[in-house]
Amino acid sequence: MAYDNGAMLGLKGFGAAVLGGLGNFYGAIFAGLLLGVMESLGAGLIHSGYKDAIALLVLLLVLFIKPSGIFGVTEVSGFKKF
Repeated sequence: MAYDNGAMLGLKGFGAAVLGGLGNFYGAIFAGLLLGVMESLGAGLIHSGYKDAIALLVLLLVLFIKPSGIFGVTEVSGFKKF
């Protein structure tokens, strides 16, 4: 056991929640499955050492392209984002 075993799991869980859209339960489930498939494909096709980097790269790309997530809504508390 090490003190930092759960840090990467927590980061991937947060990445799945952001990728699916914060507050969207089904979006987070879909994003978690999508992230797991992308990690497995990347580990098999590229290199297994890049498995964690692929998850973080996908998270960064989604935050740059669509910060609300895949199924996120840009409307918050009745105010529309212009």
